[in-house]
Amino acid sequence: GAGKTTLLNRILTEDHGKRYAVIVNEFGEIGIDNDLVVGADEDVFEMNNGCVCCTVRGDLIRVVNGLMKRQRPGKPAFDAIIVETTGLADPGPVAQTFFVDNEVKAKTQLDSVTALVDAKHVMARLDDSKEAREQVAFADRIILNKIDLVDEAALADVETRLRALNPLAPIVRAERSNVPLDQVLGLHAFDLDRILEVKPDFVNPPHGAEGHVHDEHCGHDHHHHDHAHDHDHDHAHDHAHGPRGHAHEDDIKGISLTLDRPLNGAKFTAWLDKLLGEQGQNILRAKGIIDVQGEDRRLVFQAVHMILEGDLQKPWGDKERRWSRAVFIGRDLDEAALKAGFEACAA
Repeated sequence: GAGKTTLLNRILTEDHGKRYAVIVNEFGEIGIDNDLVVGADEDVFEMNNGCVCCTVRGDLIRVVNGLMKRQRPGKPAFDAIIVETTGLADPGPVAQTFFVDNEVKAKTQLDSVTALVDAKHVMARLDDSKEAREQVAFADRIILNKIDLVDEAALADVETRLRALNPLAPIVRAERSNVPLDQVLGLHAFDLDRILEVKPDFVNPPHGAEGHVHDEHCGHDHHHHDHAHDHDHDHAHDHAHGPRGHAHEDDIKGISLTLDRPLNGAKFTAWLDKLLGEQGQNILRAKGIIDVQGEDRRLVFQAVHMILEGDLQKPWGDKERRWSRAVFIGRDLDEAALKAGFEACAA
């Protein structure tokens, strides 16, 4: 009910000069969504045998490979393939498909994961649905839809909570799923070199700035990045949502780590490998830019559950501040242990 079908209709009917394939997944045997998706001249696929996350290893790969065989003269059959998962699906296994199947990996590149959020009802969904929290936490871009149905104060509360779950994803406000398509497609969110374009202070923007992560009682003191700004002012955020006020301690959250000293590359790699090996099921996404001792270039990494990729990217500038920052988004993560492990990698 967040507006996914409306958005797909726009993608399939707007005069954008692109050819998109949409893989629609309907939970249950009756293809309601397929009736709502307008014909255009693109093919809409629907897998009627259950949700994408259950069958991702088999069916999604088969459908993607089938799509890739539909060649146009001199170019691929489609400019993009859009996979619509149900509101019940965990996006992790869907994303992993594009990294683990060699044929799919050779022909496609995972661009981004977008979560569409219903501004009016999302607070209740986040309270009662683990899947809703995971989808927000996993996203590269969050479209906050139906903003015309709530007031500005409620929107601010919603955005604060979304940012606590996912400090990395920009939030785009929309009415009736009307969002520029360049905010949804062609984001290159999984490209390592694009991680460098994330604002340098993406880890901990100042209080009140867009993107600052409030952990629902911001009297916490951040001594691990006192270089950035001093927090000796106390904020009491009392979010009363409707009739029941509660400080929501979500099981999923984003944890930001920073260090001003260079890291030992071997120590950091070993720590990260061990962390993902032991806790990868709970780590939905991780991204980081690392200052490695003795290395002119910065190490950039990203992870989806246990799948890790990293590479040395562009050199540090002569006058540029060299520092390491990483964000881990996941469920039941031990912030103190992560911080200690990260800092123990210092050279």
